Amino acid sequence: MQRLKSFLFYSSLFLFMVLLSSCSDNNKVYATMLIYGGTIYTVDSNTSTVEAVATKDNKIIFAGSLAEAELYKNKDTQLLDLGGKTMTPGLIEGHGHFMGLGYNELNLDLMHTTSYQAIVDAVAERVKTAKPGEWITGRGWHQSKWDSMPSDIVHGFQTHHLLSEVSPDNPVYLRHASGHAGFANEKAMEIAGLVNLALDGVKTYDVEGGEVLVDASGKPTGVFNERAQTLITQHIPERTPESDNKAFQLAVEACHKNGITSFHDAGIPKETIALYDKMKSEGKMRTRIYAMLTGWDEDLLNNWFQKGIMVDEDHLFTIRSVKLNCDGALGSRGAWLLEPYSDRPDHFGHETLPMEFVKKTALNGLNYGFQVCSHAIGDRANREILDRYELAMKELPESAVDHRFRIEHAQHLHPEDIPRFAELKVIPAMQAVHMSSDRPWAIDRLGEKRIKEGAYMWQDLLQSGVPIVNGTDVPVEPINPIASFYASVSRKTLKGLPEGGYEPEQKMTREQALKSYTLDAAFGAFEEDIKGSISVGKLADFTIYDQDIMTVAEEKILETKIMITIFDGKVVYVNN
Repeated sequence: MQRLKSFLFYSSLFLFMVLLSSCSDNNKVYATMLIYGGTIYTVDSNTSTVEAVATKDNKIIFAGSLAEAELYKNKDTQLLDLGGKTMTPGLIEGHGHFMGLGYNELNLDLMHTTSYQAIVDAVAERVKTAKPGEWITGRGWHQSKWDSMPSDIVHGFQTHHLLSEVSPDNPVYLRHASGHAGFANEKAMEIAGLVNLALDGVKTYDVEGGEVLVDASGKPTGVFNERAQTLITQHIPERTPESDNKAFQLAVEACHKNGITSFHDAGIPKETIALYDKMKSEGKMRTRIYAMLTGWDEDLLNNWFQKGIMVDEDHLFTIRSVKLNCDGALGSRGAWLLEPYSDRPDHFGHETLPMEFVKKTALNGLNYGFQVCSHAIGDRANREILDRYELAMKELPESAVDHRFRIEHAQHLHPEDIPRFAELKVIPAMQAVHMSSDRPWAIDRLGEKRIKEGAYMWQDLLQSGVPIVNGTDVPVEPINPIASFYASVSRKTLKGLPEGGYEPEQKMTREQALKSYTLDAAFGAFEEDIKGSISVGKLADFTIYDQDIMTVAEEKILETKIMITIFDGKVVYVNN
């Protein structure tokens, strides 16, 4: 009898354990994807590297040892062996222009032209296939990067005559690489009604916040600076739905190819908002867009202030910030300076937006929960914006606890203003590759003293206690994050000059540079809890490289290739 009881007891226990095990297996979470076999940098303060990462759909469910990760594997788990490659969190473009990126693929790309003649040749080639009267547009030229300058120049810029000769019947408008100036041919100026006007002692071409460059006879040279560009651009036909769709798709593809999984879109109008909504509803939003409302449209801002911020549950399209354009670019001498330009002593740049509007928008941002992001390149623009931010924060201190206001670019600062970023908790969103491209000629604009004391002050800002959001300002620069990473850690041009780098004390460490492209960029968008590091619970966005950017020799960094991009838990790009 006792044996029977024992038998029944152990049988029941065995059956219970089987059932328990069965229930446990049924409740166990298995990985959709298991990634292993290479160096994985987490940008997580708890552990810098891991052996493996397991994801379930679009979330990270494990990051740690390979042995433990194996427990999340079943027959349906996709295995991704890195084969010695390196993985980081998905890279975040911290300041760019998404549709500008796409349209740069559609229009004339002049980014790599090295002379005025190269621009003329590119336009002449496009004229051959253009319809009569069709506008020819492009972007990317930068006179300070040319190998030589033409003989006929005004205030350091070329004149339109050669361009007009090769395109007498097609209007041409070519935006400067910075986007803060443009170059028109005679046909375009004729359409705008500008060709036959002369100054005659009257400032005919005065434009608030802009400048039309004129020759000795008072006629336009073809160069339009800052807000004066609207004299021409208002006559260029609007984009079509078809071209917008194509440009959007090209921008997504360019992001994937460059390992970019999130994009801070610096200033979009209502038409672009409608396009993004459409792309999202059609399942084509395959890059996370953190959009800033353009500050040029006050009605748009007021509508959104009343509507409130938009953070969708899929984290694909977010609107909770405003972009204000407060000065111009250094290359076009539009950056607003405290002292005049070294190479144009009568000129201080341009205040392209009234500072009173900056304060008003800052107050609205605090009242309605919107982040304010202000473009400022010159030291005066940076100081004036910091002043307006500070005034707004003093008026509404309770709303300013976690404002995360930003200054976009923050390229040239007065030394006294550097510590103010940390004091006011203002985030500098700086594009390291601008230093690489601009520094060789920027010294002509600012002089050695201003360059050394206040230009591209990455390490001083980081040490003061603020994060830096990195990026490229595409299409001002190519979207390539490797170039910006290299500039961050080397302070050299992309040709590797000078030896030791410009102002080397301001270099970022590799850890700081990677963080500026991941976790710090996420922080700059209130998204550090969902992205920016390889941590359990965060989104499964990853970038995979052919070599270890954290240890490879500095001179080898620019050889790095993006091999795989994983977005929302799915492989969206493979470099074959």
